[in-house]
Amino acid sequence: MKKPFILLLLCSLVAPTLQASNDNILISTPNSSMVLHTTREGKQLQFAYFGNKIQDDQVNQLFESRTVFNSPAYPVFGTTTFESSALQAVHVDGNQTLDLRVEEVKTTSDKNSLLTVITLKDRVYPFTVKLHYRAFQDVDIIETWTEYTHSEKKAVTLRRFDSGHFIIHRGDVWLSSLHGSWAAETQVVNEPLLPGMKVIKNMDGVRNGLGEHAEVMFSLDGKPQENSGRVIGAVLCWGGRTKIRIDTDDICGRNVHHIFAGMNEEVSEYKLEPKEVFTTPKLALTYSKEGLGGASRNFHRWARNGRIHGCDKPRDILLNSWEGVYLNIKEPEMEQMMSDIASLGGELFVMDDGWFGGKYPRTEANSSLGDWTVDTAKLPNGIKGLTDMAKKQGIKFGIWIEPEFTNTKSELIEKHPDWVLQPKNRSLSCGRGGTQVALDLCNPKVQDFVFNLVDTLLTNYPDIAYIKWDANGEIKNYGSCFLPQDKQTHIYINYQRGLINVLERIRSKYPDVVIQACGSGGGRASYGVLPYYDEFWVSDNTDALQRLFIQWGVSYFYPAIAMAQHVSASPNHQTGRVLPLKFRFDIAMTGRLGMEIQPKDMSEEEKAFSKKAIATYKEIRPVIQNGDQYRLISPYDHKGVASLMYITEDKSRAVFFAYKLEHFLNPLTPLIHLAGLSPDKKYRVRELNTTPDSKPCYLHDKVFSGSILMDTGFKLQMEHEYASYVLEITEAK
Repeated sequence: MKKPFILLLLCSLVAPTLQASNDNILISTPNSSMVLHTTREGKQLQFAYFGNKIQDDQVNQLFESRTVFNSPAYPVFGTTTFESSALQAVHVDGNQTLDLRVEEVKTTSDKNSLLTVITLKDRVYPFTVKLHYRAFQDVDIIETWTEYTHSEKKAVTLRRFDSGHFIIHRGDVWLSSLHGSWAAETQVVNEPLLPGMKVIKNMDGVRNGLGEHAEVMFSLDGKPQENSGRVIGAVLCWGGRTKIRIDTDDICGRNVHHIFAGMNEEVSEYKLEPKEVFTTPKLALTYSKEGLGGASRNFHRWARNGRIHGCDKPRDILLNSWEGVYLNIKEPEMEQMMSDIASLGGELFVMDDGWFGGKYPRTEANSSLGDWTVDTAKLPNGIKGLTDMAKKQGIKFGIWIEPEFTNTKSELIEKHPDWVLQPKNRSLSCGRGGTQVALDLCNPKVQDFVFNLVDTLLTNYPDIAYIKWDANGEIKNYGSCFLPQDKQTHIYINYQRGLINVLERIRSKYPDVVIQACGSGGGRASYGVLPYYDEFWVSDNTDALQRLFIQWGVSYFYPAIAMAQHVSASPNHQTGRVLPLKFRFDIAMTGRLGMEIQPKDMSEEEKAFSKKAIATYKEIRPVIQNGDQYRLISPYDHKGVASLMYITEDKSRAVFFAYKLEHFLNPLTPLIHLAGLSPDKKYRVRELNTTPDSKPCYLHDKVFSGSILMDTGFKLQMEHEYASYVLEITEAK
């Protein structure tokens, strides 16, 4: 049966013969390349390739192989109207189309990257789009983002504004993503990528580490493997509402997936004024031939090289007061907890929620946010008394704040009712405690208030070394007293811009203070804010067994140095589960180690083990916080055990962890194969973090070649319920 004439004409329009041209744009990292090119006629920018690194003289071969893509590099509504677009704009005269052509391509360099900027201009309207591609030369990451500007007479309306777009061939492609909720964050989902539209989005407005994450991986060779297979990873660096769309294109047999990523445009139509520059968040892309783990290691190196603040310094071992005393902050207990963590070898004490409030003392989670004055009934000697106590104990001091929120029961809202987000003619919808509402960070006065809170604390108490910055809520009230009525749809975007403005001011003045991002647990695990924070709280769920699953998911995209992981009480406060202290420490050691417990409730034996475990962690901290991570056996595979390891760049030292998750008699335990070692080197194995009554592991103090440990593997004896191992593997010379 012959195709209808219209379909034949359509195919001829959308699928011209592909040829290499002199206008190819090759963008490369150490091991990957992206190729863009302009059409010979019309100068339209096309996306051709993203994958293994190629050289200039191989670009023509790509086109001759007929594997390149034939689609706009940055699709806009108007050039075509039947395909998904990355940008949709409404001009002043109501025209909703764009027709962009390449005007200039410019590449500049800095110490570790090459930046290619491609300027596109509309053929009729004075509307300009600049596509940015930063290719790092020390890690396999390409960051892409977009700028829009125009010189029309009035505001142009932006209805969609994605950071970037790329294409992958259809086939046996699998998608790996993260989702979750409070206390069950970052659950891993691996699924085949099927025809149709797949949307991954977040609707929170304040934090996006809860719900669906703005990070994905695509396994191009079938079901995801940890250390083999081609993988493309994408991370959207935005702390607010996000959307990733995966759209299958079957027109005329093209059989490709289009991937779009950007700020969620729902209820966020943006009025772009003449000469104003609208800059999208960065989209970080990576390509690896070493499976999911290779993509993870690329993201980890990129993050440690500047995407997370302060990764040039080791993270301190701390005790946080929250699960020890909750809101019942009192000076004697703070002094006792400081003394205890110091005696265990800890380096930092953090006083959590409950220390503030004047007219409304903070005794429950329903008042006082915004009233950042010390409750002298709880702390007669104030914060200065606490920092002096910490100094006397030889440790650092940290403090909790929640600066983006207030309560309806507070002096702040009584003085400034217009400082909270609220729609006109509506009563407030409240969150935590039935009274919590978000401040309007679109308002520069509110931004000044938040900055001044931190500035005053650190000016008056310069010995504060650490701030836990919490955000226990979302935007429940969609309305701003500050923004004009025709720009109310800017709220979700301007809130995040206001937050970033505050954080940039803080970091400019206080670059060395360690700041943790917390958002109802793991809500602030986001590269949108991590350039200003040193770490994030992984989850309010401190149950070590469930934490393993949560931490596993986080590690797909985030490095160990940024993951705050605490040893808590048993039975656990959230799940009631009883777990051995060694198991709890061995789980927490795979990130930034801390404790969330009341030490005075521990036995002397538990304190002795904790002191030994903290000393052990200090020895291996450089490997864990700065080493390359290899996930070996996933808890999501339900094999009864899980294991992972970290190794230094020179492959001379590694730390291995293994955990027994299910307890049955005579189970089928898989062999463990290490990864990342040098096959020709010899390594000595040493067991760490043992209990007084445990027998040494049979591998202890034995020497093996790297090839034996990786290829042949070994079997651990894990007889007891919740058994766990920590092995140090060092080069034997």
